[in-house]
Amino acid sequence: MAERALSLATRVVRVGVGQDPRTGAISTPVYQSATFQHPGLGESTGYDYSRSANPTRAALEAGLADLEGGTRGLAFASGMAAITNCLLLFRPGDHLVASEDLYGGTYRLLTTVFARYGLEVSYVDTTDLESVARAVGRQTRAILIETPSNPLLRVTDLAGISGIARQAGALTIVDNTFLSPYLQLPLALGADIVLHSATKYLAGHNDVVAGAIVSRDPDLGEQLAKLQNAAGAVLGPNDAWLVMRGMKTLALRMERHQSNARMLALWLQRHPLVEQVYYPGLPDHPGQKLNARQADGPGGMLSFSLRNAELVPALLRGLRVILFAESLGGVETLITHPARQTHADMPEALRERLGINERLLRLSVGIEDPHDLIADLDQALARAGWEGGVRA
Repeated sequence: MAERALSLATRVVRVGVGQDPRTGAISTPVYQSATFQHPGLGESTGYDYSRSANPTRAALEAGLADLEGGTRGLAFASGMAAITNCLLLFRPGDHLVASEDLYGGTYRLLTTVFARYGLEVSYVDTTDLESVARAVGRQTRAILIETPSNPLLRVTDLAGISGIARQAGALTIVDNTFLSPYLQLPLALGADIVLHSATKYLAGHNDVVAGAIVSRDPDLGEQLAKLQNAAGAVLGPNDAWLVMRGMKTLALRMERHQSNARMLALWLQRHPLVEQVYYPGLPDHPGQKLNARQADGPGGMLSFSLRNAELVPALLRGLRVILFAESLGGVETLITHPARQTHADMPEALRERLGINERLLRLSVGIEDPHDLIADLDQALARAGWEGGVRA
């Protein structure tokens, strides 16, 4: 009888387990060591210097590769360090096609850092495959996407994008931060590289900053590993241990995140002060059917726009349970104003065209009792409407 494959929910609990056969420790030890003793001249234990490899980080990296279905996982000091390491694959004159509503930090990195080194980027609506195909040229080396996107939750066809990239001899790079490997596996749909801000859902507790890359192809993984060692923005062992500890509850957390998000999205959709709700789990979301085909759920992120911008400051002041803070994916519910925070470095005209305006708010829905979250939004919106002279 063939051995039954373990589900992801089980595999994520076992990340790092069995890494210390000498003692039998269940939890991977934190190898807080910068360097490692050589057995003899020309000999190595496999660990020489922690920038190159560290046993704690190695356990995390092996777990990341397993969960995403890749051949090589790499852990970094932040999500931006992971993206930077990936972009180091390219040379001056290379061309990338990228989602036009990328996370603002990624947009800033491309426009203010890599543009100086001759990396050219075309920003397109990647939900429109024809627009993507038209943007691809002879110098295109990669298509970089987020799906769902940050903060408008647009859904891009992963298999379709991968097919366009493959035909052009380019890589498909997917930021999978919003859904995590528990809900979406881009490599299985043809992507070459998956990125994460591991600070977010992977670690899950707003207590560590980390990034991750997983490669489908072993040769590409080796290239990325060499860049990781050369550039050196690696994740420290204690932070690697924190990410592993957080990952063990990923399945439980993601189920609660998205069940809460569904409730909040439906409630917000009915509120008279709310103009629009962006959430792939809503039946009227334009990407709902596509997301249902390529992912196992819509996730815990949603955005919504209010009827006028004057309501925003009072709403943010009035919240008592939901926290006004940047970041996402932690157990606590956070609300963010993208135009002033995560996407502030985007030109105003571009933000306005995309809908990242002063009325837009982004919710990272946590794992609290959803009725408490709804009650908090209800009283804060009522206060905002009263102060702004807008009656619900």
